[in-house]
Amino acid sequence: MADQDIVTAVSRALEDGPERNFRETVDLAINLRDLDLNDPSKRIDESVVLPSGTGQETQIVVFAEGETALRAEDVADEVFGGDGLADLGGDDDDAKDLADKTDFFIAEEDMMQDVARHLGTILGPRGKMPTPLGLDEDVVETVNRMKNTVQLRSRDRRTFHTRVGAEDMDADDIADNIDVIVRRLEANLEKGPLNIDSIYVKTTMGPSVEVSA
Repeated sequence: MADQDIVTAVSRALEDGPERNFRETVDLAINLRDLDLNDPSKRIDESVVLPSGTGQETQIVVFAEGETALRAEDVADEVFGGDGLADLGGDDDDAKDLADKTDFFIAEEDMMQDVARHLGTILGPRGKMPTPLGLDEDVVETVNRMKNTVQLRSRDRRTFHTRVGAEDMDADDIADNIDVIVRRLEANLEKGPLNIDSIYVKTTMGPSVEVSA
């Protein structure tokens, strides 16, 4: 269960957000300190599975052949075999559109080299190279897990953002998601919690509320 301070901050953010005619996301802003983010090894690049889900549709594309491709069609948004991958690699506009609208890519391990060859220049700079799918891994389980996954990526900036839910989710559930993210960061940062300057939560159009340390 998340700390009560996190629950309180989320509740305030949900209450203070103005009424909108669309379903808003709940976003987390994390400010780092005492890290040389010009050094790529110090940057945050983590995939985190949220226990209460993202509250939003997550777009997932799979590169696979045979039985894996057939199983993926039931759960993924799009599935590309070898020929489809080659066609996509020959059309930069379509490839860029797909990269921009897709949250996560998954590829069978033996297709990773082809993905890199055809789409590496497009997916690489966006931080969206596929997650490899091993021979003993179930594509359905992998896709369903990634539907509840967010990517934490700071690049070279001190402040970075990630979604942690939606406005119609329970505050406790959103707080649990935040708690998991904060614990992951504290475990992996060089100086743990000392590298976190401040954390804010807000709805898409609402004011920011600081999460007390």
